[in-house]
Amino acid sequence: MEKDLLGELHVPKDAYWGIHTQRAIDNFRISGGSVNPLLIRALAHVKRACCLANTETRHLSPEKSRVIQQACLEISEGRLADQFPVDALQGGAGTSTNMNVNEVIANRAIELMDGQKGDYRIIHPLEDVNLHQSTNDVYPTAVKAAVIFRLRDLAVAISGLQGAFQEKEKEFAAMVKMGRTEMQEAVPITLGAEFSAFAEAIGRDRWRTFKCEERLRVVNLGGTAVGTGLAAPRDYIFLVIEKLREVTGLGFSRGENLMGETANADTFVEVSGMLKAHAVNLIKIAGDLRLMNSLGEIRLPQLQAGSSIMPGKVNPVLAEAAIQTGIKVIANDGIVTETAARGTLQINEFLPLLAHALLESLDLLININGLLTGHVRAIGANREKCEEYFNASPMIITALLPVIGYDKATQFMTEFSAGNEKNMRRFLEEKLGLELIDTIFSPYQLTALGYKDKK
Repeated sequence: MEKDLLGELHVPKDAYWGIHTQRAIDNFRISGGSVNPLLIRALAHVKRACCLANTETRHLSPEKSRVIQQACLEISEGRLADQFPVDALQGGAGTSTNMNVNEVIANRAIELMDGQKGDYRIIHPLEDVNLHQSTNDVYPTAVKAAVIFRLRDLAVAISGLQGAFQEKEKEFAAMVKMGRTEMQEAVPITLGAEFSAFAEAIGRDRWRTFKCEERLRVVNLGGTAVGTGLAAPRDYIFLVIEKLREVTGLGFSRGENLMGETANADTFVEVSGMLKAHAVNLIKIAGDLRLMNSLGEIRLPQLQAGSSIMPGKVNPVLAEAAIQTGIKVIANDGIVTETAARGTLQINEFLPLLAHALLESLDLLININGLLTGHVRAIGANREKCEEYFNASPMIITALLPVIGYDKATQFMTEFSAGNEKNMRRFLEEKLGLELIDTIFSPYQLTALGYKDKK
């Protein structure tokens, strides 16, 4: 039985959480999903940094510090993960999650001192674990730490996908095919060049993940409730960021205007926008791969039976999954935007939903990039089908414009359309000779940047 300002409440005997967490469990039976585990681990990092700063400034005894640090370390390593049951959709700007972490740290620390859980005379969740802190500076700092850790994982995953596309760029470099614009045949290209465009887009996404981290390194830790540092000693405020850097290994700095950092969540919107750009690229590329597979130019890996009624049908399921993942990330970007906009005055009350959406997007993108990397590496090319489309297309004549001019090309097009020949390349070979056509339609010539003016 524990007590707070609202009265008494039973807490499960085996639980490491306390009354504040129990009230949140009872109050927020909404999604059935708990807070992202990485955010919990990041909060433990922040709590440890605060503990170190309070110890060095002699606001916390070495004995208490030792067990609090040990509890923080265990949580940051993923232990006690079942002790954080609060719903991800919660009111209070993250207070319920902060208190859940405070109580678990306190009770684990009490246990390490051979005490009984709930005996807060030994270690208190607020007076010791949460000393000189507020949810309003601890929680957004932890969100930024969690996002940075996940962004680094995403950079690795994106790098793998970029590399897979670059491998295919080289493998398919000599395979000529038709390019298409507005769903119509356009000008001749190579299959390798087409995959190079995919690699280039994913490469930009990789760069964006690095830029994201820069936006997240400025934090408001030490600002307490609204960014003024009220109820926290100055020596602690100046030291705690240094301890946070030591604990996390991340290059954090204290914001010049802590009230601004506390009141505003626009940084998260900027980061989410960069993730949305990556989602857009994945949707576009996955759509292109589906089309190329349907045309028979490439062969996507066959992963599973595609129909419960049509024997032998195999669908491009991973490309479809990538498109759906991208749509979900775009939807989450809308959530991040809306929650950031709805903050009022000195804090943002809706950070729990913002954090949940942003971290979910990162998890989804990391997973789909990993799956796509192996999928892309297993893509095969159908050289015969590419050449079939290429040879039959009247549009390949565009490559001859520097040699024969627009009027002559138009004349050839008219003759080809009126005749019985169905193979445009063969028609042009008869008109201009095999040597010239082989030169113009070589993979190198088709992908060279313009042509060399002999004048």
